[in-house]
Amino acid sequence: MNQTFAIVTLGCKTNQFESAAMAETLSEAGYTQVDLDAGADLVLVNTCTVTANTDAESRKIIRRTRRINPASRIIVTGCYAQVDPESLATLPGVSLVLGNWEKNELLEALSELKAEGQVRVGDIRQASAEAALEIGVEAGRSRAFLQIQNGCEAFCSYCIIPYARGRSRSVEIEAVLNQVDTLVAAGHRELVLTGIHIGQYGKDLYHEADLLELLKRIEEQLQSTRLRLGSLEPTELPAKLHEHICESPHICPHYHIPLQSGNDRILAAMNRNYITAEFAALLQRIRDKQPQAGIGIDLIVGFPGETEAEFEQTYAFVESLPVTYLHVFPYSRRPGTPAASLPGQVPGDVAKLRAARIRQLGEKKQRSFARMFVGRELDVIVEKGESAGRMKAVADNYLRVTLPAKGLSAGQRLNVRVERFGRLGLEAFAVAEGIS
Repeated sequence: MNQTFAIVTLGCKTNQFESAAMAETLSEAGYTQVDLDAGADLVLVNTCTVTANTDAESRKIIRRTRRINPASRIIVTGCYAQVDPESLATLPGVSLVLGNWEKNELLEALSELKAEGQVRVGDIRQASAEAALEIGVEAGRSRAFLQIQNGCEAFCSYCIIPYARGRSRSVEIEAVLNQVDTLVAAGHRELVLTGIHIGQYGKDLYHEADLLELLKRIEEQLQSTRLRLGSLEPTELPAKLHEHICESPHICPHYHIPLQSGNDRILAAMNRNYITAEFAALLQRIRDKQPQAGIGIDLIVGFPGETEAEFEQTYAFVESLPVTYLHVFPYSRRPGTPAASLPGQVPGDVAKLRAARIRQLGEKKQRSFARMFVGRELDVIVEKGESAGRMKAVADNYLRVTLPAKGLSAGQRLNVRVERFGRLGLEAFAVAEGIS
């Protein structure tokens, strides 16, 4: 078989992981991966449906694929495919719409493909176990993503994901550990635990397990590989788990914790189940125990009913928090969610202006945090690519630095000393290798 394939991935790290797994499946079946612009015989579009805008982006990619190679077989999968398969199946060139669970059946679905517009999407809410997807190893890649969980039962009022991903499902510990062995043996220096709602890990397993137990088991298999956690909900970092993270020689001092709003009324309307005072106390606990930790938060501005005064309250609240970077999103109405029908929908241009303003605050906080490390050492892993004689690296606390490229290669783990905060951000030089 000399057929070619391309994959276009939108959305979260879970989608990225699943795209990598599907690429591995196709490669093992004899397909050759190429860029989309090469006009592949088979194109997989792994969609996101967080907002109406991402739905539109998926349709745009499908139309572009059709223009590049009208003979391509287009397979659409992912969260948009899960929640609205019939509309996608009617788009010209779409051969198959594949659900999120059915990603595991890709080769079987391809072998049974006989006409355009087929749909293979089941009710993912009935799924009760999560398959252990394994991905191959890409040479020279320092970081590997490892999916430990899927699904979500939080039902935030703005979010369609529980309908697109189903209930929370955990990968069995032994299956996770097998993949850890593979990735460590391949030389990866960082493993990133991903999922839709990783703080819920283990709650669906038949034996008693949780994220803390999983971390301890994984760490038994690590030597010079570090471990990074994906996004954790603010209600899912209990003191016992946090203490372990603080004491661990393997787990990166880096937290990504969604806030979404700095106003308690808006948080309640979002169905977020905590208040700002609790969130502030959590972040202060992190900062007190780990002054060097990177702390990122997510924010949605322009949520239905958000007044200018409530936005100002959010701005002031975020300004008071010891955070180091922000991910800011203007609210986008998502059909099928409770928030879509709430009164007081904020005009899109107003939401975008609020987002731009609070992003500037995030950039200021990021620069301030970075400057604290001038003259100090950081544990970094070198990334691919060289520009103007320098290479980029990522520190354990998620700061980005650049290094003189001479003698460096992607995947190296180094201790570096930060020289200055310059035009390129933090500029450093290596002081030690072979961190264990």
